Amino acid sequence: MRVTGGLVFDNNFRFVEKDIFTDGEFFVDGAAAVKESEATYDDKVVDASGCYVIPGLVDIHVHGCMGSDFCDGSLQAIEKLLIYEASCGVTAICPTTMTVSKEKLLKVADATREFFLHADSKDNTEEFARKKSLQNMAHFIGINMEGPFISPEKKGSQELSDILAPDVDFAREMIRRSGEKISLIDIAPETEGAMDFIRELAGEVTISIAHTDCDYNTAMEAMKLGAHHVTHLYNAMRPFLHRAPGVVGAAADDPECMVELITDGVHHHHSVDRNTFRLIDKGRIVLISDSMRATGLPDGSYELGGHEVHVEGKRALLSDGTIAASVTNLYDCMITLVKEIGIPLETAVQCATINPAKSVHADDKLGSITPGKYADFLLVDKDTLELKAAFCKGKCVI
Repeated sequence: MRVTGGLVFDNNFRFVEKDIFTDGEFFVDGAAAVKESEATYDDKVVDASGCYVIPGLVDIHVHGCMGSDFCDGSLQAIEKLLIYEASCGVTAICPTTMTVSKEKLLKVADATREFFLHADSKDNTEEFARKKSLQNMAHFIGINMEGPFISPEKKGSQELSDILAPDVDFAREMIRRSGEKISLIDIAPETEGAMDFIRELAGEVTISIAHTDCDYNTAMEAMKLGAHHVTHLYNAMRPFLHRAPGVVGAAADDPECMVELITDGVHHHHSVDRNTFRLIDKGRIVLISDSMRATGLPDGSYELGGHEVHVEGKRALLSDGTIAASVTNLYDCMITLVKEIGIPLETAVQCATINPAKSVHADDKLGSITPGKYADFLLVDKDTLELKAAFCKGKCVI
């Protein structure tokens, strides 16, 4: 396939006039292809005139949508999440757990393994596999374990009774039961055993500081041990103060640390999001949605981690007024960052594509328009920034 006439987001984070080429599921080198007497790509041409051509978005922190949640632990929930995300231009995700019981987490791990193996007749896997071959799904990168190794003091909408001390054995059981599909594990560094946990697992999965009441020094110690990631910066942690900079200050000081940022216009004041790009290099900022099961549905009351959440517009609140999660998909978060917060489109695209892919070590196949990577890309109207088309593995999904 040849995509022509658009402004393509290149590996220097600029928009340039050029054609791109795909062959089956992957991008290929167009210059080499057109020199061949018989082109190595198929002969389909996509007219991208009037559009930006950007990589498919990568959301490493997403809980649910359309009434389903990853913690439902079913193939159907996984399917619904992957189909919805692809329809929004998010072509790769890390479905994210909450702090729920061990039994529920292991059920999620089992469902994940079954998704990749297509081998559980009890859950009508034959029919699921058939639908999977026909439906338009985003890539499932791996699981993001947001719980249960968090601080009770900063639990947010997580369930207090299911919070556990860091447990390497249970983490390894999750890794095994999921078929080695754990991409990221969250932890509060101040909890007993956390530093040993980080030391043990940092070389195997991305370890993220999250839902924590730790101070700057504790956060820095965790980062030195390999926890070079922070979950939804500013939320569920101590504030950034001039004498007590906390996790935010530590993240700014650690040049290897990647930080998640929810730019739905609800979780932070616009000024905070703008100034984050002054405090932390844009190459270390990862846009996420943190979206819950109410995403894509009308206002009303929904469940998240065992708690009732009331949704009105972009706001999802617990009964005490605490922000529970997001009901905005990553594409809309990216556009909010540009149109309402004032960050350049080039920066926003970088933070929603290659940065998240790098943060979970998936950038060898995802996150940029590069020969050899999956042919995941979007066509975006240059004037309105409206999503016009999305391609995943070279196939048009919307």
